Amino acid sequence: MKATIKDIAKLSGVGIATVSRVLNGSGAASKEAKERVMDAVRELNYIPNSNARNLKLGQSRTILLLAKSIINPFFQKMIYVIERQISLRGYSLEIKNVSHMDEEMIVAQREAQNGNLCGIIIMGGRYGYKEEDFKRLRIPCVLVTITADESVGKELYSSVIIDDQKESRKAVESLIKMGHRRIGCIYNNYGSLVTPNYYRLQGYKQALEENDIRYDPGLVSTINVMESGYEFGFKIMKNILEQNRDMSAVIAMADVMAIGAAKAVLSSGLRIPEDISVMGFDGIEEAEYYNPALDSVGQPAQQMAQQAVDAMMEMIGSGTTSQIVLETNIIRRGSCAKVNR
Repeated sequence: MKATIKDIAKLSGVGIATVSRVLNGSGAASKEAKERVMDAVRELNYIPNSNARNLKLGQSRTILLLAKSIINPFFQKMIYVIERQISLRGYSLEIKNVSHMDEEMIVAQREAQNGNLCGIIIMGGRYGYKEEDFKRLRIPCVLVTITADESVGKELYSSVIIDDQKESRKAVESLIKMGHRRIGCIYNNYGSLVTPNYYRLQGYKQALEENDIRYDPGLVSTINVMESGYEFGFKIMKNILEQNRDMSAVIAMADVMAIGAAKAVLSSGLRIPEDISVMGFDGIEEAEYYNPALDSVGQPAQQMAQQAVDAMMEMIGSGTTSQIVLETNIIRRGSCAKVNR
């Protein structure tokens, strides 16, 4: 038998009105009550009748998710969670890919004007949106993996990010502690846009500087293109290897690039990690099942996705915004080792 809102209230030990407020994202409810309600929702596999609710409320229950490159495996992990959590709250989710040629905020503004939406989630893209960008939207907006310019009022948007510069610095420092000093860096940052990769490069430079290691541009990818996948990582690693045979480690600012880089290392007759240590960034499953499995800076994808949905519901329900910064962890799979030279 299909679970009802009464079943949710009984299992969670709260009133029907509280369950309704949590599922609708409207009104006040304690953090503990929200957690109990959502635990009951998951346990009973409750699916709201959103169509009936839409007719009753006479308002939009559709949230748009704009993903900058929807084929990104890390984004796909988050999209799965977001889609599920949005549905559990009685909303529908539309997903739209934003190509590298398009500006995601312009797309968001256009969709907000043309569509019957109650909120927009922007996943990926660039840092530095301005106050007028959010004022033009006129609907709740949550940024994931990116955030707005520091001058923007915090009441205009919510965001869920990691500190890209700090986490990159920590990863490079872990390689330095293993004795590595000739450390390559593979990243892409198209044009003058400030993206997460820009800050990850700054973290790489900061780690070198703090450990008295001279920054060598020859160890860093310099091709200014929109590519960021496996082939990009392979080509860049081949190029760096040809010029730096003394390199003992490399960090790629995305796991897909790290997988391509590892292929380049192996095809050059070198071993991982005996000859070169390889570290990625994101923590996607493909890096675990690649042979050899790759160490990676693991972003908390599920937590980021959950926080993004919670932030959206808070904005829709009460107008409350939040700027959340989460921590990463280095996933050790054996592709990084102490210098063996």
